Amino acid sequence: MGASAKVRLHGHLDRPVELTVEELRALPAHRVRVSFDCLSEGEQRHGYEGPALWDVLRTAGPRIDFTGRKQRLRFLLSVSGADGHRAVVSWAEIDPEFGGRRMLLATSMDGAPLDEAGPQLVVPDDHCGARYVSGVTAVWLGPLDEPTG
Repeated sequence: MGASAKVRLHGHLDRPVELTVEELRALPAHRVRVSFDCLSEGEQRHGYEGPALWDVLRTAGPRIDFTGRKQRLRFLLSVSGADGHRAVVSWAEIDPEFGGRRMLLATSMDGAPLDEAGPQLVVPDDHCGARYVSGVTAVWLGPLDEPTG
């Protein structure tokens, strides 16, 4: 078996870090069964397991003022995959005081570990699979007015 893929958490974080799939697996895991439409392959049905994106980012210490609410609305997440695919998610979507959506950085798909391929961003409520990012290599957190570089 080859080396485990790494995900770089960077941007407005107190503790930017690179995590392996094995390290992600050490966080509290959630299981979801999803179906979504894939433009190239039609309807997809899969089971995923892994930590919530919210929990992953909280381990890196987001530099966001949690005492208020409105200032959090300007923060975005940019999730990049090994194939160059990128999806943008608002902080408010995953923040429990707003949308509270449980998006995952899945460490397994249909019971198969994703250690070598890298985790997958899973957006369970999306009907279209375009925000599912395979082989996640980086998650950037920052305000809307700052370039993602």
